[in-house]
Amino acid sequence: MPSSIADWLARFRRHLATERRLSPHTDSNYARDLAALARYCETEHISELARLDGQHVRLFAARSHAAGLAPRSVQRRLSAVRSFCAFLVREGAIPANPALDIKAPKAGKRLPTALDPDRMVQLLNIKATDPLALRDRALMELAYSSGLRLAEIVGADTDDLDLADRTIRVLGKGSKTRILPVGKPALAALRAWLHARTGLVQAGVKALFVGRSGRRLGARAVQLRVASWARRQGLGVHVHPHLFRHSFATHLLESSRDLRGVQELLGHADISTTQVYTHLDFQHLARIYDAAHPRARKK
Repeated sequence: MPSSIADWLARFRRHLATERRLSPHTDSNYARDLAALARYCETEHISELARLDGQHVRLFAARSHAAGLAPRSVQRRLSAVRSFCAFLVREGAIPANPALDIKAPKAGKRLPTALDPDRMVQLLNIKATDPLALRDRALMELAYSSGLRLAEIVGADTDDLDLADRTIRVLGKGSKTRILPVGKPALAALRAWLHARTGLVQAGVKALFVGRSGRRLGARAVQLRVASWARRQGLGVHVHPHLFRHSFATHLLESSRDLRGVQELLGHADISTTQVYTHLDFQHLARIYDAAHPRARKK
């Protein structure tokens, strides 16, 4: 059985990779947050994990916040510590989880931003001729059409896409698979890209989206390309891949009011996560009121 904190952290990272199959982004966050815990233990001369108690974890969170870490980042850091300690309890290294009842500073509620439909049309109206432009248009159309996460976009393979059935199969958080509809403009863009893809892709590569090298397109490359197209299309705001997901959810809810349906499409385990998309401005609410309430209608 491992003895040092570094050994236990290495074992936990292997557990995350083989059993929980986290996305590269989440794995990177875990690595960074647990490295901070290891540095804190070294500073406090905690050489054995059995000595780590609730007061230590509380002080670790407080110092992280005092050093400038935002409340949401402290929450994420504590979540990583709780997961690590739960693993240690499971492995018999410590008797109880010292991080269970430790709370991070309260963070202000942050509502997701979205592009309005007109600006989304402006962004997606790409006159694509070269293979990379065809790829980018297909990628953005798919992200908006089906509300995909960035990890789901770059992780998609060609056999996940069913053009005849107009669906795509994605592997979401927690290794949960869901089947999503693909809209008509996205299908047309994907067909054009798949035709161009044959001239780029390396033999044996199954990735739906590949780069100039012919290998699977990375998350950072997607972020850079999306931001570049937003500038070229004259949007005047920073656009990131997750903005397509926000816009997908917001526009769908505004039209359908079906919160449960949107929850299923987004792959949210808890409906409270989906509820952040129910924010509507007062003018929109007023229009609904004027149209629907008997006492609001003008004679």
